[in-house]
Amino acid sequence: MNPERGAAHPSLCKEVKTDTMYGTAKEFFEARRDNARKTRDNAPQAAKAFAQMELALMADGALSAKTKELVALGIAVAEHCVPCIRAHIAAALEEGASREEILEAAGVAVVMAGGPAYIHIPLVVETLDELKKEE
Repeated sequence: MNPERGAAHPSLCKEVKTDTMYGTAKEFFEARRDNARKTRDNAPQAAKAFAQMELALMADGALSAKTKELVALGIAVAEHCVPCIRAHIAAALEEGASREEILEAAGVAVVMAGGPAYIHIPLVVETLDELKKEE
C-alpha cells in the first residue's frame, strides 16, 4: 500500500463509506461546475490547455470515445481518484457505455491495482445509480 495515495488497506473495506468520499455523486457534479469556473477564472491558460488536450485525445480515433472513457475510468479506479471516477463514468454513459461495460472496466482496474482499487467499486455503483436516477 502506498500511503501517499490515500488507499485504505483491504481489511478496512467495511469502513469505507462512498457517501463520504467527496460527497454524493450529485454533490460532486454540482461542485464540479463551480470548480471548473474557478479554474477558468483563476488559471485560464491551464484550463484552456487542458480542455484542448482532452478534446483532442478523447475524441474518436483508432479507439472510440466510449472505449477511451472506459480506459480512463479504469485508470481512475486504479489511481483511486474519486473525482476522476465520477467524471469518467458520466462521460462513458454519455458515449453510450452500458452499466455492465463500466463495471467491467472497473473490474479490470482491480486486476491491475488490487485491493486499493477493489474498495472503489462501491463508488462506481453509487455513481451509476445516482446518475441513472437523474435521467
